[in-house]
Amino acid sequence: MNNAPHHCLSLLTSCKTLKILKQIHASLVKTGHHSDPFFAGKLILHSAVTVPGAVHYARRFFLNFPNPDVFMYNTLIRGFSESGIPQNSIFTFIDMCGKSLVPPDSFSFAFVLKAAANHGSLRTGIQLHCQALIHGFETHLFVGTTLISMYGECGSVYFAKKVFDQMREPNVVAWNAVITACFRCGDVKGARKMFDMMPFKNSTSSNVMLAGYAKAGEMELARKVFWEMKVKDDVSWSTMIVGLAHNGFFDEAFAYFRELRMIGLRPNEVSLTGVLSGCAQVGASEFGKILHGFIEKSGFNWITTVNNALVDMYARCGNVGMARLVFRSMLHKSVVSWTSMIEGLAMHGYAEEAIRVFHEMEGCGIRPDWITFVSLLYACSHAGLIEQGCNYFSRMKDVYDIEPTVEHYGCMVDLYGRAGYLQKAYDFVCQMPITPNAIIWRTLLGACGIHGNVELAEQVKPRLFYLEPDDSSDNVLLSNIYAVAGKWKDVATVRRSMTDQKIKKTPGWSMIEVDRTMYRFVAGEKTNKTTAEAYEKLKEIIKRLRLEGGYVPEVTSVLHDVDEEEKEDSVSKHSEKLAVAFGISRLCKGRVIRIVKNLRICRDCHTVMKLISKVYGLKLVVRDRSRFHSFDDGACSCKDYW
Repeated sequence: MNNAPHHCLSLLTSCKTLKILKQIHASLVKTGHHSDPFFAGKLILHSAVTVPGAVHYARRFFLNFPNPDVFMYNTLIRGFSESGIPQNSIFTFIDMCGKSLVPPDSFSFAFVLKAAANHGSLRTGIQLHCQALIHGFETHLFVGTTLISMYGECGSVYFAKKVFDQMREPNVVAWNAVITACFRCGDVKGARKMFDMMPFKNSTSSNVMLAGYAKAGEMELARKVFWEMKVKDDVSWSTMIVGLAHNGFFDEAFAYFRELRMIGLRPNEVSLTGVLSGCAQVGASEFGKILHGFIEKSGFNWITTVNNALVDMYARCGNVGMARLVFRSMLHKSVVSWTSMIEGLAMHGYAEEAIRVFHEMEGCGIRPDWITFVSLLYACSHAGLIEQGCNYFSRMKDVYDIEPTVEHYGCMVDLYGRAGYLQKAYDFVCQMPITPNAIIWRTLLGACGIHGNVELAEQVKPRLFYLEPDDSSDNVLLSNIYAVAGKWKDVATVRRSMTDQKIKKTPGWSMIEVDRTMYRFVAGEKTNKTTAEAYEKLKEIIKRLRLEGGYVPEVTSVLHDVDEEEKEDSVSKHSEKLAVAFGISRLCKGRVIRIVKNLRICRDCHTVMKLISKVYGLKLVVRDRSRFHSFDDGACSCKDYW
């Protein structure tokens, strides 16, 4: 019997779910060891850090434990800092400081500063910096390095450099931290200057430069650093492959991937998930399939994060069937796995299935996080499930104690707005307990555009333009609302204002993958060999759609002071039409044509896609800014509700 608590500790090491954790806790209670600081500390550590979604359980146990020690406090602070509610880490730290018997140590500050960084709160970070000075950590190298990282994450390269300059003998970790802070704040030249000043460098230093350049889109500089490195480890190769993929250099990324294997280095979890993420961003499904084959052959398919990336890649590339297959074949599913599947289904309009997966997740004992509820609310908003959406919004707070963020409020505004309850959406925004940001007001303005509510759009306009006066998409949206309503003087006023303020309209672009090469079409771009081929095919397609499908261009939002032929020519140049035409020209019969678009698909293009799917007998999948549209036999998966 005396071995029972130690047996429980050994079980903790293999514990992966909250359900099993509760059983282990019950065993410790039964033997009376739950009140022992050693066993209690281990239980808090495992529930706060190791078991997904169990940090709230750790908190409840912590609050009921008499006189928790510094280790328990630090563990809870750490758990919250890595969760979706890092502000709770800060509250726990404040509680700790209020009890003089448990003064914070260097680990306390390291974890709570990370929470401030994850929360993006510079003000909180500065206050914690003051506390570190009060507690005598002004010369502590570990705390100082964490402060540099925090200031970098919060966007203050000035304070990051100031902390670094005050260090007596910064080590290589501190140097790497300040370089990372420069990159985080967009100071690419400053990062290079610090790198050149380093008295000693290691491979991590070069990898920091690689990652920084890649995230800044400076791939030429990244290539230079990479080839100048005397020793390139798997992180170096992974960083280059991920950087190239995320910046659209897929052929080169694949070449680096092949070379990595040729020199005998094995791709790691980071490189695989990074490249799959890059594929997901631009819809490179063929490249993603090749990587999937490699993952299966190389035995990486047991790694949960890699499978999560595969689910996300297939879903974002328009192949939700393969996303389901990968998800169902996973042996271990984390909260990220379930959320990725729910999000994928939501993007494709399968709201009911997304809800079923959510309930299945709950049944497996996996606690949803704040991102899960964003995906769930997103599913409800794009399917018009108002009652369900409201219930899940309430349940998030009442059952799971998750405080709504601006993303959740945005989903609720979208839920009401898409359904046509514009006044309710406006009242909801006005009653929000947090200050609505530009995204909230933009969502409401978009709903006004869908339903043609000029009066409410004019109420929303000043609030949005005050927050982001230079955003071209808002001006274009307002202009289109006026155009549909026939208010051409107001259209002219908005467009003249854009000209006076030198606000340029964001050009629409669409991408399509053909033979593992990504082709990008931009509205109104200069003609080249590829676009000429697309235009020629598009003329043929439009002619056939008129004859066989009765197509009539939707031109109500096009400027009124041009003739009908010019209006039709204007809508015919939309990038998604060109991409689809190019796909029909190049891809073999029977293949699904998949398009990625940076803006919301317009009504005319939506009509054209439906007609193409019917007249040509093709399946088309278009991913626009907000969701997927799957066209088949003249119908769309969105059911014209988008």
